[in-house]
Amino acid sequence: MRVEDHLATRFAARPAPALRRYVGSYVGFDLRGFPAGVHCGPPSRVLTAVISLSDPLEVAACVDDGSPVTRFDSVAGGLMCRSVAIHHDGRQQGVQVSLTPLGARAIYGMPAAALAHRLVPLDELLGTVGVELVDRLRAATTWAARFAALDELLLRTVSRGGDRAPRIRPEVAEAWRRLVTARGRVQVGAVAAELGWSRRYLTERFGGEVGLSPKTFARVLRFEHAHELATAVDPLPWADVATASGYADQAHLVRDWSEFTGRSPTAWRRGEVLLGNR
Repeated sequence: MRVEDHLATRFAARPAPALRRYVGSYVGFDLRGFPAGVHCGPPSRVLTAVISLSDPLEVAACVDDGSPVTRFDSVAGGLMCRSVAIHHDGRQQGVQVSLTPLGARAIYGMPAAALAHRLVPLDELLGTVGVELVDRLRAATTWAARFAALDELLLRTVSRGGDRAPRIRPEVAEAWRRLVTARGRVQVGAVAAELGWSRRYLTERFGGEVGLSPKTFARVLRFEHAHELATAVDPLPWADVATASGYADQAHLVRDWSEFTGRSPTAWRRGEVLLGNR
C-alpha cells in the first residue's frame, strides 16, 4: 500500500476553562487505510476515555497476554501499568478525552484508584449522559461541534456533582503535580519530606487516590516521556531516548518498555502499524 493511500487526521482541542482542572485535552482521530493489527495504548499520566464514531472498539486489558477482547461503543480506563491492546482493521475513528485524577472525582464521582487497571463502559460511569454523549458525537458533522458537545455535557456532569464529591487531599494533589512536572525524575522520599509526610504515608494516601504508588507513577511518567520521543517524526536513537527521559542506560529503558508494552522497543516499533501517524 502506498503512503499516500493512508488517511491520518488528528485534531486536538482544549476543554472549556471551567473544565481544565479536570480534563487535559480532547483529541479527535480519523485513521484509515492502514494494515490491520493491534495498536498499543500505552500507560500515561492521565485517565483516558474513548468514544468510537464508527464501529465498536475492540479492546483487551493487556497486550500479548491472552486477555479477552471486549467491544465498547465508549470506554473509560484508569491509570495502567501495561498497555491496552486495541484491535483494528486498519481504521479508527473517534474522540479521546484525557482526565486528570481530579477529573475522576469531578466527572465520574469516584477516586481515580477505583478505575486503576480497569476498562469500563463509559455509560456505566456517566449513565444517561454517557449515552447522550455517544449519540451527539456521532451525529455531529465537524470536530468543533463534537468538542462543543463534550464541553456542554462534561460541564453539566461537573455542575451536577457540585461540592458533594470528596476532595483530593491537597498533599496528594501537590505530590502528583511535582511528579508530573519533573516527568518522574524526582525522589519520592524528597517529595514526601517537602510535604511533611513520611514516604510510607504518602505512598498509602497517593495510591488510595490515584491507584498507583508514587514510585510506579514516576516510572510511568519516565516511560511516557520516552514514548513521546520514540514516536516523534524523527525519533532519537534508543540510547539517546533513554538518556533524555531519565533512564540509567538503554538496558534500563528496555526493561521498563518491555514491562509496560509487553514488547521490546524494537518489536514494538516493528509491530505498531499506526506509529508514524501519531
